[in-house]
Amino acid sequence: MRSLHIAATGMLAQQTNVEVISNNIANLSTTGFKRRRAEFQDLIYQNLRRVGSTSSDTGTIVPSGVQLGLGVKTAAVYRIAEQGNLSKTDNRFDLAIRGPGYFQIELPSGETAYTRDGTFGLSPQGEIVTADGFRVLPGIQIPNQARDVTINANGEVLVKLDGQLALQNVGQIQTAIFANEAGLEAIGDNLFLETPASGPVQPGVPGSPGYGNIMQGFVETSNVNVVSEITSLITAQRAYEMNSKVITASDEMLATLSRMR
Repeated sequence: MRSLHIAATGMLAQQTNVEVISNNIANLSTTGFKRRRAEFQDLIYQNLRRVGSTSSDTGTIVPSGVQLGLGVKTAAVYRIAEQGNLSKTDNRFDLAIRGPGYFQIELPSGETAYTRDGTFGLSPQGEIVTADGFRVLPGIQIPNQARDVTINANGEVLVKLDGQLALQNVGQIQTAIFANEAGLEAIGDNLFLETPASGPVQPGVPGSPGYGNIMQGFVETSNVNVVSEITSLITAQRAYEMNSKVITASDEMLATLSRMR
């Protein structure tokens, strides 16, 4: 009985849907998190009577045919790159990107990772680093005698030194954009890696055409909408229940057959 297998694929699909939604809700407070959305496709069809075939020797054509679908499958889980809200922290090394772009991070392996999480600090050597101590590229060192640090909208890092009236430029933070942000590979810790699907990295100066501005003293919050996620969760739960009802109905039909004499 096909309906047993079809309903089982529906339950598996809704289970995946609930897992994606639960991950969104779990990361409600994660800095720079981008919500995900599961997409589904129907499976192949079984042709019991092929559409367009001839139905007689006079050349009459079957207009519709008989095709039975075999269920559903998960096609993709998309990352929604919608701008999150900006939360003021008053920490001078907290940075947020308003608009497109990712911070570039040097991993211990030497690879470059990308993130929207701008909760930065200073290493013992005075370099700007992530919460895990990874260096923010291109590598900017703050002098020990710096009294104040200003990072403007274009990513220029300016420091105030004793005995100097003018601010000194000690570096330029660059951000990166990709042709297909959804193609980036998430590796955890709010980090992403470039893949063939994302397209090559395109580094640039913040505030340039196509690149977002840097906001000092802010962090970008998660873009998860709780009301939308709860609504989607209820819909997925009901769809799961309906597929389970199909399995129950199919089982009762099989039981009827087994009782026939």
